[in-house]
Amino acid sequence: MEFESEDDAKKFYIEYARRIGFVVRIMQRRRSGIDGRTLARRLGCNKQGFSPNHKGTLGQEKKPRPSSREGCKATILVKMEKTGKWVVTRFEKEHNHPLMITTNGFNTTGDKDKKIEELTMELAHQEQLCSAYREKLFAFINNVEKQTEELSSKIEVIVDNVRKLEAQRQRFTHRSAGSLGI
Repeated sequence: MEFESEDDAKKFYIEYARRIGFVVRIMQRRRSGIDGRTLARRLGCNKQGFSPNHKGTLGQEKKPRPSSREGCKATILVKMEKTGKWVVTRFEKEHNHPLMITTNGFNTTGDKDKKIEELTMELAHQEQLCSAYREKLFAFINNVEKQTEELSSKIEVIVDNVRKLEAQRQRFTHRSAGSLGI
């Protein structure tokens, strides 16, 4: 791929990362020894590599924080050609960790707080829905129980009527048989 500027390449990779589900970390750049302009830029997944263990050389030793890096190899390297265009010279697509969609390709505390707030509101909404569904389910179950009781009563009446009819039929059959001398 080819881009008009380093910024265009960066924007493309950040948008790609957002759609795929990872966060971009701006990694290395190579500068010209003559005029200091950027000649190449490497961007990658924020889980790329492993965090070095920094020991406190000045002052107190800091408590180590857990690292988010997992040795992911996903990167893109863009270099400026003599034409002034920026060309992708290396692209590693594979990640060694689960991917997750983010709002803008950067994982910031503000994004996390916003996402937590959104998820909390969604959870509250889902709890309201569950409560409403639970009430409807209980009402439905009560209605089914009521209908079952009514149906049982009607079946009981039908069974009693059938027994009475059977008893009458047997009496009638015995009378008819008795009068015929059978």
